[in-house]
Amino acid sequence: KMKHTIIILLLLLLGTRTVTTNLALRGRATQSSVYPAGIAINAIDGNRASNWYQGSCSSTQDNFSPWWRVDLLKTYEVDSVSITNIDVDPQKINGVEIRIGNSLDNNGNNNPRCAVVSHIVGGGTETFQCNGMVGRYVNLVVPGRKEYLTLCEVEVYGRKNLALRGRATQSSLYPLGIPINAIDGNRDNDYGQGSCSHTQDNFSPWWRLDLLKTYKVVSVIEICIGNSLDSNGNNNPMCAVVSHIAAGLNETFQCNGMEGHYVNIVIPGRKEYLTLCEVEVYGHSLFWV
Repeated sequence: KMKHTIIILLLLLLGTRTVTTNLALRGRATQSSVYPAGIAINAIDGNRASNWYQGSCSSTQDNFSPWWRVDLLKTYEVDSVSITNIDVDPQKINGVEIRIGNSLDNNGNNNPRCAVVSHIVGGGTETFQCNGMVGRYVNLVVPGRKEYLTLCEVEVYGRKNLALRGRATQSSLYPLGIPINAIDGNRDNDYGQGSCSHTQDNFSPWWRLDLLKTYKVVSVIEICIGNSLDSNGNNNPMCAVVSHIAAGLNETFQCNGMEGHYVNIVIPGRKEYLTLCEVEVYGHSLFWV
């Protein structure tokens, strides 16, 4: 039986530069129904043409609560979503909700809400700030009314989870709690489901992620970030200290421009289990442009 176990879902945000990559271009689009010639992928073809007859807009039928969704294929931290409206009947976009998350419950329309569209002029493009919401799916839905949902372009800007490409290690191993479990892309917080890392009950236990190259850290157990492996990386500069994370929940810690190759999570100065159900790291390399 495990006692005094710290279970953490931890996100670190890395990179200070403005993201210029449209993640939607590499995604897969679907929608609740299809109006002739208005296939879902038209809204992520990289073309903002707003005249229907140019063949670059998606559209549903006149349905109740119509929706459109892009699967980004991986989990990203979403900074903003830009929507280009059709040039006629622009009021039909009014009230559209932008939802972002990792769930496909209700076709993804139950994910957390980024914003509500009040109005976009005909043929215009508006950008909605989502402030780092994390998710694989971006949904646009017209809730509670019968409507056509027509989108001439949807652009999604954000950062990828760098931890998924990294290598994890830790100070010791509790049965089945291998370090890579904390970077498997699964936030399941039930240890029995096999997606959490876990050390033995050690003095100053630690877990470390090797990002494979150096990144610039923007955005805690103690979190150390740097390029040194002295004391297994635990002597690197400290980003933050975790005061409390409720069981099964996640918290985001801003690291304000720190640079490093390694991200360490350590409980200093006491004997403890260190259990991590997911660590996510978002950002860019030092030479990203």
